[in-house]
Order: sequence, then structure tokens, then C-alpha cells
Amino acid sequence: MILLDKPYVSEFLRNTLIEQQIPVIDTFDNTFSIPRDGLNLVSEKDAVEMFKSDPSQLLLTNSENSISWTERNLPFTDLPKKINQFKNKVAFRSLISDIYPNFYFKAVKYQDLDKVDINTLPLPFIVKPAVGFFSIGVYKVDSTEEWPGILEEIKNEIENTSELFPKEVLDISEFTIEEYIDGEEYAIDCYFNSDGKPVILNILKHLFASGKDVSDRVYITSKEILQSTLKPVEDFLASVGALTDLRNFPIHVEIRIDKSGKLHAIEFNPMRFGGWCTTADMAYHSFGFNSYMHYLNQEEPNWKVILDNFSDSVYSIIVLDNNSGISDEKIKSFDYQALLNDFSKPIELRKIDYKQYPLFGFLFAETNRSDISELENILQSDLTKYITT
Repeated sequence: MILLDKPYVSEFLRNTLIEQQIPVIDTFDNTFSIPRDGLNLVSEKDAVEMFKSDPSQLLLTNSENSISWTERNLPFTDLPKKINQFKNKVAFRSLISDIYPNFYFKAVKYQDLDKVDINTLPLPFIVKPAVGFFSIGVYKVDSTEEWPGILEEIKNEIENTSELFPKEVLDISEFTIEEYIDGEEYAIDCYFNSDGKPVILNILKHLFASGKDVSDRVYITSKEILQSTLKPVEDFLASVGALTDLRNFPIHVEIRIDKSGKLHAIEFNPMRFGGWCTTADMAYHSFGFNSYMHYLNQEEPNWKVILDNFSDSVYSIIVLDNNSGISDEKIKSFDYQALLNDFSKPIELRKIDYKQYPLFGFLFAETNRSDISELENILQSDLTKYITT
């Protein structure tokens, strides 16, 4: 069963739902809807009854916007509790504190951020909303001198974005301050099966433009990335899952691996894969399997066979966030064709209404691993070359 909501449902996901006749909970209204033709719609009342008859019913969402539906309609299951354990970063840090007993973090009310004595904090550190999405309000602080300016940037960003997502997705009432973890960052789609075993569906390396960068511009996956990370990531996920007996639970995970090889948890995002139908769809583009169906059918990818037959290409998700410094009101157009011309093998372009959300879209691409300059260029770009004002 699947629960759909804003901001985006991909054609790949919609076609999967139609072809496989996956039950879709009918929550469509005047604020969100997709074409209903061919969908196997189930009323909200019937969906709740199905969960009452079988509390272990598999549920997947495309968006954390739907968390509130789960809280309202499925309080008799353990889903709301487990969702909160992971979605709320303060609760999550408390959950894994035995694994990372020396990790520094603290919760601070938004209105109290400017009262924080930065001299008592370990530099560098990360400040971000306790319940957040899409790197909104996330900043790295390297020095005491930066703090006042970053506070001002947080306030400005929150003013411009806090109304884009429901409180369950972006709640700016509380922030966390966490010590900075140095290392390579990875994003993982996975699920815990009925036996509590973690099943990995994708691992992508998150590229950054600089040590200060916290944006989501480029994620890549390749044979080399999977081969080097599959086993340690699976062991790490098992250790976290054991803390709260996770079963029948899809999740999108962000970690860092330091120079010594130790894995550090960044975030666990419950009940979904990567936002905007990105990472799950990329698994199909790159590896040829359907992550949505693997979870709903409780299937595991045969990674040995997949990687033995995998090309030497690098597959990427490029997030075209508006980092131009130009407000959407002043932008007349974005040259998507010029963007496509800058890539040797674009796979799929998804245009997003940049007047509604702070990004121009997503690009899926395949790149020869011997020359990834096109990825390096877009990673450093402020996108102004594509913008007409």
C-alpha cells in the first residue's frame, strides 16, 4: 500500500502503481492530486480497516508530507512512534546515543538561537531544524565570528521557505546543534524486512563544492561506490535497527564515513526513499530494478550479479536548487536546453515550478568515469548562465 502526497509524484512511480495495481490510499483533494485513471484507489476508511486487520501491512510514502495522515489514522500501530523516533533529530540522537556516547548535540528553541553562547560549543558544528527537509536552515559554523551572520541567514531563509512544507516535514520551532562530522557523505535507500534485516536498495555519494557547502546539488552512484560500502553500511544499519526493532520499514538514510572507516549517522528519514522520487527512480536508471516493488514484494537486489554486469559509468542526480542569489520574482526563464547541452548523456530532466519551490528541477545523467568534469562544473555553478532576468 502507498500513500501519496506533495510535492512530487514521478511518472515512473505512477506507472509502477498502475502496472502493478498497488493499493493507493485515496487522500487526493483540492490541494494535491494526480490523474486517477488506472490507479487502484482505496478509501481512507478501508485503508485503516486493512491496518486493523493486519497491523504488519506494508506502507510506503513518496513524501514526508503524509506523516500527519499516519499519525491521525494509524495511532493503534507502532508507525507514528517509530516515525517520530527518526524524523525528529533530537529523538533520533537520543535513540543512537549508546552507539555514539561522545557525540555532542543539543536542542535549542528557534527563538533562543541568538542567546546561545557559541564559546561553549565545539567548533565546527552544524545547526539545523530538528524536523527538516531539503537542507533548509542547515548551516556549518566554523568560527565564532560567523555566528551572527549565519543567524541572520537562517532567519531570512526560514521566512522564505517555512510555508512550503507542512510542520511534520519542516518544523522550525526547534533546532539542533551538532558537532561536525568530517568524512565522505552517502545517501542510502533501504528497508527493514519482516525479520528486521536491512535491505539496501541504493547507495549514492554526496558531492560537495567545498568544506562549507551543505547543499544537495550532486549525488552519484557507481560500481565502485557500491562495492566499497555495501557490507559496512549493511552492518551499520543492522546495529541501528536493533535499537528499536525495525520491521517492514522503508527509510532513507544519510551517513558519513570518516578517514578511519567508521560510519556516523547523519539522518534517518522514515517511510520513504529519497525525496521528490529521485533516488528510487535512479536505482531503475542505473541498476535496472524497481525499488518501490522490491520493498512492497520484500525482494532483495542480487548485488553480486548486478555489479558484475555493471558498466564503468557514473550515474548522478543533479538537484537544480536556486543558489543564484536571484529571487524567483526577477527570473523570467531558465534555459533547460542549455543545461542538457552541458551533459554528455542526460537520462531524464524534471522541470519544477521555481515560482513555487526554490529549485528549477532535477537532472538524471550518466557520465564516463574517466571524465566527470561536467559534474564538477555543475557542482560549482550558481546556475546564472541558464537564467534570464
